[in-house]
Amino acid sequence: MSKLIVHGGTPLQGRIIPSSNKNAVLPVLCATLLTAQPLVLHGVPDITDVRKILDIFGKLGSSVQMDYASGVLQLHHHDTHFDACKHHLPEEMRSSIMLVPPLLARFGVARLEDNVKGCTLGVREIDPHIEVFRRFGGRVEHGEGSLIVRCDGPLQATQHWLDYASVTTTENFVLCAATAKGSSVLTNAACEPHVQEFCRFMVMLGARIEGIGTSRLTVHGVEQLGGGEFHFEEDFHEITTFLALGAITGGDVQVRNRTPDNFPLIDRTFAKFGVQIEHKDGWSRAIRKGPLKVETPFTRNVLTKVEAAPWPYFPVDLLPIFIALGVRAEGNAMFWNKVYDGALGWTGELSKFGAHVFSSDPHRIVTLGGNPLSPAVVESPYIIRVAIALFMVAASIEGRSEIRNAAPIKRAHPRFVENLQSLGAKVEWAGEN
Repeated sequence: MSKLIVHGGTPLQGRIIPSSNKNAVLPVLCATLLTAQPLVLHGVPDITDVRKILDIFGKLGSSVQMDYASGVLQLHHHDTHFDACKHHLPEEMRSSIMLVPPLLARFGVARLEDNVKGCTLGVREIDPHIEVFRRFGGRVEHGEGSLIVRCDGPLQATQHWLDYASVTTTENFVLCAATAKGSSVLTNAACEPHVQEFCRFMVMLGARIEGIGTSRLTVHGVEQLGGGEFHFEEDFHEITTFLALGAITGGDVQVRNRTPDNFPLIDRTFAKFGVQIEHKDGWSRAIRKGPLKVETPFTRNVLTKVEAAPWPYFPVDLLPIFIALGVRAEGNAMFWNKVYDGALGWTGELSKFGAHVFSSDPHRIVTLGGNPLSPAVVESPYIIRVAIALFMVAASIEGRSEIRNAAPIKRAHPRFVENLQSLGAKVEWAGEN
């Protein structure tokens, strides 16, 4: 069991160069299977999910040259082959499902394990993906412990309106549509920054996509895609995480950020807890004057709220980070997860620090901040930024704490502990396998 040992109470100081967003990198890696031309990707992070996908590429016969020190990946899928009876896609990784469209396009068949999953955020159905595959002409069959998707001939263009703006379903639609016969239209498409980055990569390959950054995408299928070179952006999740770490510890952390246009709502959310964000010369900085304090709404009979939903709402993945700030701030705040029904069950762990958190229902909690906290041993569920949120609280409290089951952090944040130590944090991994 991997756990973080934290000796908290040290204000973090310094500068951080963030990594790329795994939610952009993983779909891009899956998309590379659509082309037999050579590719060079810059800024590929050394995280467990990347290693799993590159491992399956090697087993499929692709040429994979990865330099984790520089983050440069050279890929060439020219001799790639796939056997649905022999090759298993990575398990315990939600992004495995995005390997299905390129495998269908190149080999006419794909196999997906029944237990494909990501973080434990409640029930995460695959029905929207199955519907997309079928709309493009795929046949879905149940195998022993797996799903087999087949297609005779090229995928056929379609029009589709999603039930909700799902990131992965949107990306699967684009992956199918890129080389399908005809023009495809998706309404209620997700438009998060990482979806836009993924679409820009597809355009670099030669895909014809209209409406990037909006809720309606039109994709004109092409016969084949090419190669090229692509540079990933910094992860806005990681930028926000380190800014929040600086704020909660009373320190001064600056994070490189070349996409400040993604941050107006995130900046306003920081302000609700007494933290001002400054963007200057390609860097972002969290400025805290005095204690964290929940902003009082103009309408005084309501609570300050952080409502998380698909972009351009406040990002759901960042909600735990701000719950940690809410626990440490004076005053009360409501946090509302409008997407996942199992994403707030961990907040009981905060009570081990002495925090007061009221669960309204599966989607809403209220933090009753300003209470004195003490070090604790806490258990994180398999959710990346919940482990980070628990660490944030521990880092803000003098004394020794443990964050157990913290390994999910490695799925998104390379060199997380090393970066923290460079800022002065007293933290280390323990109990690693």
